[in-house]
Amino acid sequence: MSKAAKAENSAPTYSPSPRPTFDRPSAIPYGAVTRHIWGDPIAGEVADWIYASTDRIHALVFGLAPGQGFRHSSEFRTVFAADEVLEVLSGTMVIANPETGEVLRVPAGGRVAFGPDTWHHAFAHGSEPLRVLELYAPPPAAGTSGSYARTRPLLESVRYTTVDGRLPTLRFVTPEEITWHRGLGVLMGTISRTDQLEVTALEVNPGEVSEKHEHPGDELLYVKSGTLWVRAWDAERSYSFELEPRDACFIPAGCAHEYRNVDAQLCVATLGVAPPDDVNGNDSPG
Repeated sequence: MSKAAKAENSAPTYSPSPRPTFDRPSAIPYGAVTRHIWGDPIAGEVADWIYASTDRIHALVFGLAPGQGFRHSSEFRTVFAADEVLEVLSGTMVIANPETGEVLRVPAGGRVAFGPDTWHHAFAHGSEPLRVLELYAPPPAAGTSGSYARTRPLLESVRYTTVDGRLPTLRFVTPEEITWHRGLGVLMGTISRTDQLEVTALEVNPGEVSEKHEHPGDELLYVKSGTLWVRAWDAERSYSFELEPRDACFIPAGCAHEYRNVDAQLCVATLGVAPPDDVNGNDSPG
């Protein structure tokens, strides 16, 4: 029996990842994030820090050691029925579509967006550990992840060289493509927007307070640097969260909330809202 066949026979069968969810505005400190190992010896094993997986949005950070990567196997297929945005927090990611042969090199701070039915592999390039923020909608609760992937034909032939004439499926979001605005009194930039998911960059200067606002989608906000206070209100009470780097917070649909920076350092965060406020208009999430 070949080594690959032996590994396939000993590989774990697919089981769904944990789905932490919340029914009210909630801080998600890094120390309390749900840890999970995804994959098997054929696909590769990936460390996941799963922040939230609600009925509307899925958010996690995945990690790979230098030289490691993930591919796919018959049990763990990396093709989903969702829109995704990946943002490299540290290290350098090489991401590939093994069906089309597309390959992108994404340094720290870079973002990649892709839509449903896009096969993808990723590798930690260079000598630094790789950490990537992943925002995803519709979420696994809607049947878009592993259960959906197992209905798709298994990709048997893998390529990492593009074929001329194919339309790209992986979109590197350049800084010039981000649409910046101050509609809420703080600086926000649209990274990617689809019918299912909007991902936004947030920068709050020391002393700034955003306008109080709400939207019909769930929000997951992840702090990258600085300190951010988030205040939120639901029908029962008010909430105040102080978030440090690697912390996040969840704001359910319909809850009013605001951002404020009471520190002396710029706060930088990324947030996803699913579904967006108005995919046909100019409203921005918060």
